[in-house]
Amino acid sequence: MLSIFSRIINREISAYIVAENDHFIAFLDVFPLVKGHTLIVPKVEVDYIFDIDDTLLCEMMVFAKQVAKAVGLAVPCTKVGMTVIGLEVPHAHIHLIPIDKVSDMDFTKPKLQLDKDLMESTATAIKSFL
Repeated sequence: MLSIFSRIINREISAYIVAENDHFIAFLDVFPLVKGHTLIVPKVEVDYIFDIDDTLLCEMMVFAKQVAKAVGLAVPCTKVGMTVIGLEVPHAHIHLIPIDKVSDMDFTKPKLQLDKDLMESTATAIKSFL
């Protein structure tokens, strides 16, 4: 069975996509910790990030770097934090999270539910810096 991320990649489920190339896709997390919380996902479905081929993993980091710079320009923050947890969805992914303090990356906090207009405007703002 395909992961929810593969279904987004295949356009079976809509998402607020901010960047994409032949190997990766970046989209806003629909249950973000903060506005601008973005996911970087390889198009190949691999559960554990450290099982990704070395070359592809390096390319994933470069792609994440480009998206993180755009997130940082689009969403006021001190830095864009990065984490990999990998327990929520069985498809490797990187979280890019605009942060001002360490607690902004606390995954035990309740997730936000942002309205569609804010999600769309945030995605558009991030795309404008890519």
